[in-house]
Amino acid sequence: MPPEDPSTNLPQPLLDDIDDLGMNAASLAADIRRHFNHTLGCDKHSISAHHVYQAVVIALRDRLMERWKRTHYSYQQQKCKRTYYLSMEWLMGRSLANAMLNLGVTEATAEALRSLDLNLEEVINFERDAGLGNGGLGRLAACFVDSCATLQLPVMGHGIRYEYGIFRQTIKDGNQVEEPDHWLVHGNPWELERPEFGQRIKFGGRVEYAQSTERGLQVRWVDTDDVHAIPYDLPVPGFQNGTVNTVRLWRAVPTEEFDLNKFSAGLYPEAVAEKTNAENITKVLYPNDATEQGKVLRLRQQYFLASAALQDVMRRWVRDFGDDFTRFADHSCFQLNDTHPAIAVAELMRLLMDRHGLGWDAAWRITHRCMAYTNHTLLPEALERWPIAVFGEMLPRLLDIIYEINARFLSDVAKRWPGDTGRQRRMSIIEEGEQKQIRMAHLAVVGSFSINGVAKLHTQLLQQGIFSDFYQLWPERFNNKTNGITPRRFLAQCNRGVRELISEKIGTGWMTDLTGLSDIQPCAEDAEFRQRWLTAKKQNKERLAALVQTQCGVRFDPVALFDVQVKRIHEYKRQTLNALHVIHLYDRIKRGDTDGMVARCVLFAGKAAPGYWMAKRIIKLIGNLARVINEDESVNELLKVAFLPDYSVSAMETIAPGTDLSQQISTAGTEASGTGNMKLIFNGAVTIGTLDGANIEIRDQVGTDNFFLFGYTAEQLAGLRGGYNPQLLIAQDEALHRVFALLESGHFNQFEPGLFDAITNSIKSPYDPWMVAADFRSYIDAQNCVSDTYRDRDRWARLSIANTAHCGYFSSDRTIREYNRDIWKLQPVSPLASTWQVATDQRDIDE
Repeated sequence: MPPEDPSTNLPQPLLDDIDDLGMNAASLAADIRRHFNHTLGCDKHSISAHHVYQAVVIALRDRLMERWKRTHYSYQQQKCKRTYYLSMEWLMGRSLANAMLNLGVTEATAEALRSLDLNLEEVINFERDAGLGNGGLGRLAACFVDSCATLQLPVMGHGIRYEYGIFRQTIKDGNQVEEPDHWLVHGNPWELERPEFGQRIKFGGRVEYAQSTERGLQVRWVDTDDVHAIPYDLPVPGFQNGTVNTVRLWRAVPTEEFDLNKFSAGLYPEAVAEKTNAENITKVLYPNDATEQGKVLRLRQQYFLASAALQDVMRRWVRDFGDDFTRFADHSCFQLNDTHPAIAVAELMRLLMDRHGLGWDAAWRITHRCMAYTNHTLLPEALERWPIAVFGEMLPRLLDIIYEINARFLSDVAKRWPGDTGRQRRMSIIEEGEQKQIRMAHLAVVGSFSINGVAKLHTQLLQQGIFSDFYQLWPERFNNKTNGITPRRFLAQCNRGVRELISEKIGTGWMTDLTGLSDIQPCAEDAEFRQRWLTAKKQNKERLAALVQTQCGVRFDPVALFDVQVKRIHEYKRQTLNALHVIHLYDRIKRGDTDGMVARCVLFAGKAAPGYWMAKRIIKLIGNLARVINEDESVNELLKVAFLPDYSVSAMETIAPGTDLSQQISTAGTEASGTGNMKLIFNGAVTIGTLDGANIEIRDQVGTDNFFLFGYTAEQLAGLRGGYNPQLLIAQDEALHRVFALLESGHFNQFEPGLFDAITNSIKSPYDPWMVAADFRSYIDAQNCVSDTYRDRDRWARLSIANTAHCGYFSSDRTIREYNRDIWKLQPVSPLASTWQVATDQRDIDE
């Protein structure tokens, strides 16, 4: 365990305020030069892009540090309530451009670098995306903390500092190939290691119970295999307001680095076995859980995060308030970002009872008032379940606590519905069966005072579906918080041309109040404004075309319709439906049936989970389509297809501004919300989509005339199940029949027979849960409407402007205001002008 922080003995002059660092180009240039030469020790022989990037980051981090300390001193002085956002994913993207924007020094930094004969764009492009997330879940968390800082809310994120990201995706012969994403290969100059705040995490062992007349039942979790959790802090600046919040990421290290006796005996692997086992916990984001070892590692990751975060919060509480936890829930809220951190419910109970001596009732009152749960999925297989045998061996004390929570909860259910054993089985945290399992989503619901979905339809389906029994028991706990994204990164930062055009017309207030964008709607009637809008869009499309050319070797014509579907590869997101439309267009062109068509460039991007065979086969299908179509000169004037590898946040910052048509085509009733749909409409893309997730609210906001709707509703699809006959649909629809004839003839896999049989058989099955064939005709008709509209560029410009003008509801600032109003109930805190208005000794320096 690291020693206690000795900083309380530091002399006060060391801690006194220093003059604020300059924010102009000359001050920045001087600091960049100083850090390059002195902090990094570089000279003419060691200069590299890496060192230049690091020098720029450190210079900016110095300026963040001033604001970071003031922010947290202010929180400590006011003893304000705080929220802790627990998430297994943090898809932060690149930080440099965002930090400059939020500090208000983008132009000053560019000028500083020019004075040093350096180029800002090249420095920005050197930065690697932080590999801490996979998709929307992690990006949402990053957007939320950005908004919290902008709204000056005392919110701190907790996550895992994965050494390797999800994986680096390459495409070889059309197949996804996973390679290690060592995003930390050059280190992370934004982070601060804080070993003085490390925590000890227990695994395994056994539980001892002892009854004492003085202290009652005493519980000890002993003979455990422990690891240390070491925190690394990332700054999260608000938009030009002086607030800098924190995301604290935890790294696992061994309690003993090295067994010298084993090494001396020649047992070299055994000498470092403890180090290897500990570090594996934070080695890789989402290990493949197709194996038992993968499942065990994922559970270890989830408990590691929850325990480290909770111990850290309670350490700070004891420092500030002592051992009295009576008002802990008045000052603390834990927001669980999906089901992964649900184990925090049982862990908080353990810490309150076993470490701080509270009784069950007192501990439960605190826990239930602290925990809030956000659900992000309607798919039952995505809700965490852990076999009792695995869970009990790894976390025996927590298993005991979960059993007790469940017993007391089922007693309440029995009182509400006497004799309804079927309901008790459905609601139980413990799922009975040949292999008993813990339903972690049920634990989260039972232990939380708030349960929210992330779009109106999603919340409605939670209440009517997987959580219907709980909703009947506790309707007051359920609420909706439709997702949002940060407009700073996904419009102001990534789309300079449109940002400047908008700000010229209505000012810059929209960056913190996105509803202000509605003021540009009247500009859609101005022919000159529409032309400037289209010019900015064309420039963005040229940037995207250059990216596609570089990464895929495919030339996209910026005049063509850029038709984009970028998201995690999954059957419910229906990349297959998009692929069927591509084959339909190819078939029409080859037959000479091109009336009404417009030139179209179709872009796919997204990663498939390494163990998800069907998703990887869908990528292969797209790759084969792209190869056949792009090599056919008779088709290329009207159709191009590309799959962009290794989709990331930084890639989206180029994709979103360059997109014309946003494909949001998941089966109705399957997508919780989606955030890619929001990023694209921010930048003027027009959506073609089903009534699923946040699409419904997007359509409501932008207007029905500015959204291409198709497909059955969730209710209509429910009515079709049981009598669904996709083979009849294929036989009756000539276009769909021709598409399947091409697929099943092997036209796109002439040297790989049977390659796509699994895909075609799935679509033709009456049990296809994604109902691809059912929506095909409606989708084709909507795509024809897209082509008709795009031919009239003036009309398309109006649609594009309308989508941006009415996207304000989907700002994460609005979402966070709703979380705070209904769940967290925090007071905004403005940083003090001087750190020493608050801190009188180093004990107060905590973050």
